[in-house]
Amino acid sequence: MKDKAIATPTRTKDILSQYGFAFKKSLGQNFIIDVNILENTIKHAGIGQDAGAIEIGPGIGALTEQLGRFADKVVAFEIDQRLIPILSETLEGYDNITIVNEDILASDIHDVIQSQFDPGQRVHIVANLPYYITTPILMKLLMDRLPVQNITVMIQKEVAERMAAQPNTKSYGSLSIAVQYYTEARVVMNVPKTVFMPQPNVDSSVLQLTLREAPPVNVKDEPFFFEVVKATFGQRRKTLMNNLSRHFTGQTKAELKDVMMAVDIDPGRRGESLSMEEFAVLANQLYDVT
Repeated sequence: MKDKAIATPTRTKDILSQYGFAFKKSLGQNFIIDVNILENTIKHAGIGQDAGAIEIGPGIGALTEQLGRFADKVVAFEIDQRLIPILSETLEGYDNITIVNEDILASDIHDVIQSQFDPGQRVHIVANLPYYITTPILMKLLMDRLPVQNITVMIQKEVAERMAAQPNTKSYGSLSIAVQYYTEARVVMNVPKTVFMPQPNVDSSVLQLTLREAPPVNVKDEPFFFEVVKATFGQRRKTLMNNLSRHFTGQTKAELKDVMMAVDIDPGRRGESLSMEEFAVLANQLYDVT
């Protein structure tokens, strides 16, 4: 099976040539040409023979094919209509794979899970995501609060590091907190750019997001909590006081200082030094006075 896998330079070139397929930069299409990388990604996801898998952006089916070997059922969302007939041929023989020609951002994934997988079946999301739309896709998946075990995605290395970053690091920011509010995030593998066709300009990482049953902090209002976090990182080099007073114009600096002192947070600190717990306490205190 391995020597005939889609994820090899020769087979990928043959498929592209056969269909006269041209990559669309606007869709961020980079196909993987290394089977070992795909197998390791699936192993990290913990997908067994009884599991279901959802893939986003299958391309010509390199990862899809491997998921079909490991999982009980695979549903792959592909937005590019040109790839549908190619996938029909490359994945011929895999009766456990269903291709859905839809934009994942416009899809009702709850409905897909309910209709495509057995009741109570463990479902995993696995994908090689386009760099340009990584964050919108992941935030949709998280905010939809899907009944899935985990999300294992190959994304730009720098973005993966930001999503998994801890306080007091240069990668830590509002994106770190948004992702970690919903999940436990960790980088499980780095991927060199040489395993893609065409080769991108940056390296990738495999990020695993394990969904939390409940957020790790209690907040009075989720949108307001995220608003405070985002405001705090408005200008990274500025202090909490400067960033918050710039955003919450209805409050004086003295009032904002009182809020921060009431929860024992120094107004002279920077956003990158605050833990999620401190952000929650600060947001809850601010919520009562704004």
